[in-house]
Amino acid sequence: MSVRSYLEEKENQSLAPYAMRSSESQGRQFKEPEHDLRTVFQRDRDRVIHSSAFRRLEYKTQVFVNHEGDHYRTRLTHTLEVSQIAKTLSRALRLNEDLTEAIALAHDLGHGPFGHAGEDALYELMRDHGGFEHNKQSLRVVEVLEDSYPDFHGLNLTYEVRLGLQKHEDECYFLEANLSDLCDEIAYDCHDLDDGLRSGLILPGQCENVSIWNESLKETFKIYPDISQSHRNRLVIRMLMNRMVGDLLEQTQKNIENFKIKSLEDLKKVSEPVAAFSKGFNVLKNELQDFLKKDLYQHYRVVRMTNKGKRLLAEIFRVYEECPGQLPDFVRRRSENEGLHRAICDYLSGMTDRFALEEYSKLFQPFERV
Repeated sequence: MSVRSYLEEKENQSLAPYAMRSSESQGRQFKEPEHDLRTVFQRDRDRVIHSSAFRRLEYKTQVFVNHEGDHYRTRLTHTLEVSQIAKTLSRALRLNEDLTEAIALAHDLGHGPFGHAGEDALYELMRDHGGFEHNKQSLRVVEVLEDSYPDFHGLNLTYEVRLGLQKHEDECYFLEANLSDLCDEIAYDCHDLDDGLRSGLILPGQCENVSIWNESLKETFKIYPDISQSHRNRLVIRMLMNRMVGDLLEQTQKNIENFKIKSLEDLKKVSEPVAAFSKGFNVLKNELQDFLKKDLYQHYRVVRMTNKGKRLLAEIFRVYEECPGQLPDFVRRRSENEGLHRAICDYLSGMTDRFALEEYSKLFQPFERV
């Protein structure tokens, strides 16, 4: 028996009956020999980690642009946090941890520079040219844009991972994908709050208007009545994250039981999400997200950062559009098949914050070397 066969048999014995099994994958678009040491989903995970797009996440913005400080989250650290949370929950629910991890690690590969501002800018710029949405772009990265193999474009990931990246599509029924989506929410709610407090853009007193913060703060004081301010903030956020994870786990287990989920076929028949937060906790979570939207994302310094990024991308886009001869050869070659605007969009969305700033200087600063 090969190592892969052993791992597949181990899945059959240990996973829940409604979990996705590697041996039952619908396979890849381009046929390849199976790997002796890894299941198909482990192989997908590794291909994502070794991709160029994954490495570039290190210098892509979450909320704070890269040069604002070294201690704030980037797209890469966000992705790793999502993966860690998703793996923990997947293990607790006896789902396929490797599939969950592969989806979590790939979910933001299509994000452009400068965080959500970059996505907003590309959405506007591509409005009349086929549109832009980072989930679809993540799928495009793994299906088309990565160029690591001589026999095909993209990473040739399994059907299940690619379907999991289309997280807003109804046909994505399996729990590993739904869970990764919700873990994304947990990660950015908690670490954006943490980064907001670290930066001083949010003050602890402002958080007292948020119910879930106050509840977690009271629990922290019970355990550590004399704790310092900085340790207190971190412990409250840690406790808040634990509550989110616990509620998601508990409600998902209840839903599995209530909907009588015994197989993947049962999951296909359910018309509402099985992986979910409880209704009461959704109210608390929405209150936290409204607070972050108002007090962090609309803070004047964040608005300045994000709008600067939007203007910069828009100006680069227009320069390329007006004179495509300024584009690198590989982008111009792609434009012959994909169209000029899609090729420019692919190029811009793949840029890191740092590269976009350098490109802007090369295009617009007269004394900058090109």
